[in-house]
Amino acid sequence: MPRVTLLVGTTKGVFLLSGDDTRTDWQVSGPHCDGWPINHVIADPADGTLWAGGGGDWQGAGVWRSVDGGQSWTLALLANGMIDDMLARDPDIAAYLGHGPALDAPFKDEVQAIWSLGLAGGMLYAGGKPGKLYRSADRGVTWEGVAGINAHPDRDGWQPGGAGLVLHSIVSDPADPAKLWVAISTGGVFASEDGGQTWETRNRLSNEGTEHAHAHAHPGGPADHSHETGLCVHNIVRAPGQPDVMYQQNHHGVFRSNDGGRAWQAAGEGLPSTFGFPIAVDPADPMTLWVLPLNGDTLGRFPPGASAAVWRSRDGGQSWTACRDGLPEKNCFFTVLRQAMAVDRTSPTGVYFGTNSGSVFASADGGDHWTEAARHLPTVLSVETLTKGAA
Repeated sequence: MPRVTLLVGTTKGVFLLSGDDTRTDWQVSGPHCDGWPINHVIADPADGTLWAGGGGDWQGAGVWRSVDGGQSWTLALLANGMIDDMLARDPDIAAYLGHGPALDAPFKDEVQAIWSLGLAGGMLYAGGKPGKLYRSADRGVTWEGVAGINAHPDRDGWQPGGAGLVLHSIVSDPADPAKLWVAISTGGVFASEDGGQTWETRNRLSNEGTEHAHAHAHPGGPADHSHETGLCVHNIVRAPGQPDVMYQQNHHGVFRSNDGGRAWQAAGEGLPSTFGFPIAVDPADPMTLWVLPLNGDTLGRFPPGASAAVWRSRDGGQSWTACRDGLPEKNCFFTVLRQAMAVDRTSPTGVYFGTNSGSVFASADGGDHWTEAARHLPTVLSVETLTKGAA
């Protein structure tokens, strides 16, 4: 069985969890990336190259890269942070730290942090706050802005969500890298079919002729949004082998699209809540997906009834089953954030999620049974996987 590595982004750097063949015993390495807040970590399955995007007001925004399995990392700084201003003003602190400020980064004062990463063909993409998209044609060494989305005509109507105005999801079609989807909170879903040159919004509900209880107004936009899914999208995923089948978890439920996001229909009937952040789809079965509902926006954002469960659908969201075995049954008040759930490419499929209380839970059998792969990590912001030997 291929060996699985969990790529965990936290508020204090990257952690790598290496699993044995049973995916029940995990060795932890980290923190990496100089303790930066890391919002997303991904890997190239072809050669194992790792990228980690993150930062903040203090550090600036950047993407770290490792070509040796995480032993060493190189930073591509996209925007300077407050530390550079401080070091430029105070030579005594610079002398104490042993270095001066970084040179002016290419997108200084334009982006505050990197929130998401994605590969499309030979291009590496990075989504940032506030709602910006960048790409690199040389594996993350140099970067350019994607003007089509960064200067989108609807941009003035986008408003920040609880974490700010963030471009947090990047999805591509492996068979056609020119097809891209991004999600912006609270701008909605946008798609490009020409490699990012032009973008269109894709937020329409399939039941366009009826009112929908989950729709909500887009601040600054047109008055009538009753036929949209709701623009505070929390995550989007694409079904493997089915480029037109997509799923999203947003502020108001789970939705499915059969036409590349042009129209969405509700797919959360039977779930205990319409609120949640993460969603993952089985790489081997486009009809199997997992979500982790939380009790609500203003109710604490923890599992309903303070009892943890991952909910699984095997029919594309028509029905759902709670998977609880091995998860905290009571007094569970953690939150699982938008990028903090992932699946591997083994058989049976492994499912993983991380919590804001520093735990990573793992299931080697598609969610039927769970073990705690790690605990006492910093707040987990993202979980992805690298499966060695997988196609």
